[in-house]
Amino acid sequence: MPNPQQQIEQLRSEIRAHDRRYYVEASSTISDLEYDRLLERLKKLEEEHPELVTPESPTQRIGDRPVEELNSVAHRVPMLSISNTYSLEELQAYGERIAGLLPDEQVEWVVELKIDGVAVSLTYEDGVLVRGATRGDGRTGDDITHNVRTVLGVPLQLAGNDFPPLVEIRGEIYMTNADLVRLNASRQKQGLDAYANTRNVTAGSIRLLDPRICAERRLRVFCHGVGVAEGLQATSHTEFLSQLSDWGLPATPYVECFASFAKAVAHCESLIERLHELDFEVDGLVLKANRFDQRERLGSTSKSPRWLIAYKFEKYEAITRLNEIRVQIGKTGTITPVAELEPVELAGTIVSRASLHNADEIARKDVRVGDTVVVEKAGKIIPHIVRVELHRRDVDLPEFQFPTHCPECKTQLVKDSGGVYIRCPNHSCPAQLRERLQYFASRSAMDIEGLGDKLVQQLVATKQVTHLADIYNLTEPQLLELERMGEKSARKLLAGIEESKTRGLARLLNALPIRHVGVRVAAILGQTFLSIEAIQQATAEQLSEINEVGPIIAESVYEFLHSEYGVETVRRLAESGILLTEEPATATSSEEQIFAGKTFVVTGKLQQYTRDEIHELVTRYGGRPSSTVSKSTAYLVAGEKAGSKLAKAEKLGIPVLSEQEFERLLKESS
Repeated sequence: MPNPQQQIEQLRSEIRAHDRRYYVEASSTISDLEYDRLLERLKKLEEEHPELVTPESPTQRIGDRPVEELNSVAHRVPMLSISNTYSLEELQAYGERIAGLLPDEQVEWVVELKIDGVAVSLTYEDGVLVRGATRGDGRTGDDITHNVRTVLGVPLQLAGNDFPPLVEIRGEIYMTNADLVRLNASRQKQGLDAYANTRNVTAGSIRLLDPRICAERRLRVFCHGVGVAEGLQATSHTEFLSQLSDWGLPATPYVECFASFAKAVAHCESLIERLHELDFEVDGLVLKANRFDQRERLGSTSKSPRWLIAYKFEKYEAITRLNEIRVQIGKTGTITPVAELEPVELAGTIVSRASLHNADEIARKDVRVGDTVVVEKAGKIIPHIVRVELHRRDVDLPEFQFPTHCPECKTQLVKDSGGVYIRCPNHSCPAQLRERLQYFASRSAMDIEGLGDKLVQQLVATKQVTHLADIYNLTEPQLLELERMGEKSARKLLAGIEESKTRGLARLLNALPIRHVGVRVAAILGQTFLSIEAIQQATAEQLSEINEVGPIIAESVYEFLHSEYGVETVRRLAESGILLTEEPATATSSEEQIFAGKTFVVTGKLQQYTRDEIHELVTRYGGRPSSTVSKSTAYLVAGEKAGSKLAKAEKLGIPVLSEQEFERLLKESS
């Protein structure tokens, strides 16, 4: 039987592993009760053997007495502020300035969430947490080690053994909205005032003298940077974040790296639209140069580093009452819940409606009709509900019951396999048809002038249109039977419908109700296949090999075009005379289609090119970049440390090219 010291070490190791899974990997293999039992067993053993208690033990997070005061500590590497902008134009101008400072260099850019919390410095010596400090004035901060030890996710001892002997990790301490709701409900029972927002609670809690109170606030941490470090192996930010996870520290989520500043900026807008998914506050995005050597060459001003910038957006909050939750039906059948609010002023406009996105979000935030809610608008995104002011729920409100059948056609609803969205599967649902027709006629799709929302409603209500293709069978006498439809308007509409037949394959693909397919993907599919027949003949795997398509979109396209509804839609549109082909992009004399019909996959660490540069060359010369090796792959371009893709290519007998060989192939083919 193991001796007490062995049992203690085993329990500590097990608890740390569970902490890492929960706070770093966002997964858990045991229940809270089982975790608590492990901790209690460890406490009991340590009480029986106090000589074996060490400061980094999981039982020693919370001190039993307050500190007398907060002492000042100097930062060996200053914690400089981040320059920021609220303007997309200024953000792009910053990118141009950096390109000028690093001429002829490829700069990769990382996009991160800017957590709205309190900056913190965590210093580890030989893997053990020795100090936690606030940013202060950037050069001197307050020693808050006693409180940092209570923060969920901060390991008292780093995992593994490949950490530097001295490393200072920088991050942001924050509180979730769910924990603020819990805290305010508890304070109400004690007759205390509620806290207004998570940041204020965090800022106040982290500087408390009594760590026991701080521990009750359930603060958390995300790590995103490094200060002083001895022997750090990472040479880039993405490598460093990977090391953080290996050490058991939670890195900032939703981080992505891009080959160019322009692509990073384009990603920012889509990321902002996902803020409603988060249970913590974000007040912007941070763009960072990925490589550490380039950061050193860019240097810093007296106030902030040149190698990063914060793209911030104005955030506006208001408190109001939720009067009703109703559901909308989208063009692909998605059922979206919408909150009808007591009108309130927000960012200079009156807001009376906010999206609740999906059933899981309603359950996660425990949103109920009659609740007092905090509604937020950040940047250009539509308002969304941040949290319920649970302490103001003075009556037992019933939980919202998401409908089981479509409110319009009464068909039983289905939930996406492995997803969060609930849909109406009936393609003939009048609500879906209205949404489809409106999008089909929109400017980015088939651009049918005169086919507006009110006319669409009439056409569906009178059953003159029961399918998308029916609009191509409309006649002037039919249209004249509709309200407020004169001869001139009818003829103009029919002319617009006739003209829309020539829009081409890409516009049609965007117009059809294919999930995940928008303007960009539709254009890529159109140029890759040039006809609807070619897309129909492609397998899901072949579709997924196309750059920017991937397996999820590929599966969606394949399923639609092979479904009963999709097959019928394409057939009827073809019979109506719709153009189902696309003209190939014209190449200049210096850009002949030398790679036409050939698929290239790029893998490994490259020296001369970036992955996107090779993709761009392949596309320019008529080829097709892919992320998946298959029998249809013509060449694999492999850099250093090429892994499974190289092994698969060799197994399939696919030619493998170095960067120099790719360059030679390009020249010889030209």
